[in-house]
Amino acid sequence: MIIAPAEPHDLAKLLAFREEAAAWLRGLGSDQWSRPYPAEKLLATIEAGTVFMLRDGHTTAGTITLTPEAEDGLWTAKELSESSLFVNKLTVARSHAGRNLGARLLNWAGDRAYRASAKWLRLDAWTTNEGLQRYYLGQGFEHVRTVTEGGAVNGGPRVSGWLAQRATHPANHGFTDETAPPRNSWLEVRVIWVAVGHVWAR
Repeated sequence: MIIAPAEPHDLAKLLAFREEAAAWLRGLGSDQWSRPYPAEKLLATIEAGTVFMLRDGHTTAGTITLTPEAEDGLWTAKELSESSLFVNKLTVARSHAGRNLGARLLNWAGDRAYRASAKWLRLDAWTTNEGLQRYYLGQGFEHVRTVTEGGAVNGGPRVSGWLAQRATHPANHGFTDETAPPRNSWLEVRVIWVAVGHVWAR
C-alpha cells in the first residue's frame, strides 16, 4: 500500500469517506461525525499539505491528517510550547477494516512526527465515543484530560475534546511512503510566533 499527499480532486472522496464512517458509527450508537464537515475547510487542509491518503492499488484504503496546528481551546500554553504534531480525521474504509491499518497509520504519523523533531503525537477524540478512546489507549496513547467547553469547527458545541498523546519514535509502518520528507513544521511555527511577538514588542 502507498501513502501519499491528498490532492484537491480527492475532496469528494474524503467527504464520502466521512459519511461512510458516520453511518457505520451510527449503527454502533455513536453520534460521531453526525454533522457535515465544511468542504471548504477540508479543501484548505488538503491544499496545506496536511492530508494524506492510503491507497491500495486504485482503491482508497484510509486517510489521516497530520498537522502542527492545534485546534483552539484544547491544549494549554505550556503544552503548546512542546514540539507536537496533531492527528485528525483518521479513517479506514470499511472495505479494509480488520487489517490493523489504523494502528499502522498512527505508526506512520508517529514516525513522521519523530523525523520532524516533534516530541509528541497528539489527538482529540470524540468525547462520548468510549470505544474509540479505548482504542487509542490500546495504541499507547495516554489520556491527558477531556475538554467540554468551547465550540466545534463545524458549528455547535465542542464534541471532540478527549485529549491524548504518546511520545514519538521511529516505527516500521510497512507502507510505501511517497510523501516528501517532513520539515520541522513545529519549529517553523514557533519561529513565526517568536518573530511576530518580537515585532509587537518593538
